[in-house]
Amino acid sequence: MNQKEISELKRRFRLGKNAIGRIYGCYVNAQKEIVSYLDEPLDRRPEEEAEKYLNLLKKALSGALGRNLIDIVFSTQQVADSVEHRRLMALRDSRLKDGEVRQEFYQTVIDSLDMGESNYLILLAHDAYDVPHRGRDGEDRADEGDTVFSYMVCSVCPVKDGKLELGYCPGENEFHNCAPSQIVAPPELGFLFPAFDDRAANIYNALAYARKPDELHQEFLDAIFHTEPPMSAGEQREAFQTALREGLEGACGLEVVQAVHERLSQRIEQHREEKDPEPLAITAKEVAAILRDCGGSEAQTEAFCKRCGELFGEGAALSPANLIDSKRFEVKAADVTIAVPPEQSYLVETRIIDGKKYLLIPAGEGVEVNGMPVDWVQEESE
Repeated sequence: MNQKEISELKRRFRLGKNAIGRIYGCYVNAQKEIVSYLDEPLDRRPEEEAEKYLNLLKKALSGALGRNLIDIVFSTQQVADSVEHRRLMALRDSRLKDGEVRQEFYQTVIDSLDMGESNYLILLAHDAYDVPHRGRDGEDRADEGDTVFSYMVCSVCPVKDGKLELGYCPGENEFHNCAPSQIVAPPELGFLFPAFDDRAANIYNALAYARKPDELHQEFLDAIFHTEPPMSAGEQREAFQTALREGLEGACGLEVVQAVHERLSQRIEQHREEKDPEPLAITAKEVAAILRDCGGSEAQTEAFCKRCGELFGEGAALSPANLIDSKRFEVKAADVTIAVPPEQSYLVETRIIDGKKYLLIPAGEGVEVNGMPVDWVQEESE
């Protein structure tokens, strides 16, 4: 799926814009016990509540592709005959109306998911989207569409205790501490099945959601999809840094890191400005070209590519946003941390002076300490 396809589906999660008949789910406590079930017609809920349900479901389609939104790929064998794919298809094809299949799904989630001490709500909804035909001019023609995209969305939302706030009690004409007992928070994880590829159903793929890119809840993904678990954004960054350090064999200096950070940041910004709906991806060979520009030898760049192949898989497409933080450039030493705007990372240098290692930054004018301007005082020579 690309960003345009995701945005097209997200626009449906508004009142009157979808074919969601009912909201299903169950409320689970920290002891993995089902406290209550949810089976409600959406149109019988107060408008404000219905919108909240739709917003919680829409959240499972939010975030960045490759970071919060992870492409799940089923093997041909799984689609042909597997418990996990049959379950998802049964949920989708029954429009979630089969109570036994729903219960089996709930129990699979509960048995696998680790939410710590949090209670949580599993939300499910089914929608049937009459996909309008899109003409050469880019305009949708609803009366010419002949594709119905039948899909389900799942959101798993933590349920938290409300905080005490001072509130007015009309009956007593006084202010007292009061709080809602339980509040449903935005989803921690979720998924869409099947994928909406080329504006049609692709039962070989699903789209998983994680609020925190570094915490994909692998146990949940394995239980629901039983596919090769994807690397989280944090794991990808660590693997990339490992490939750089080991491939360059002691030559991974500050200038190299600055160059890689700058070039990848430029690619990210260019992709953003072009508004390309497809996720940005680069290869290890493209990064190797940056290393060669920094003076890396052929042997070092080949070693880097080989290590990338071992860590990510041969020919893997890498997301620059998962490899660097384009909005931050931070240098840490034993007793100091220096943060500079990424576009000015060139200001930081490393030097060895009289056998000691130094970080050098030209200060210029306007130096302040805790907001107080300080003067440059020239020490008098003895």
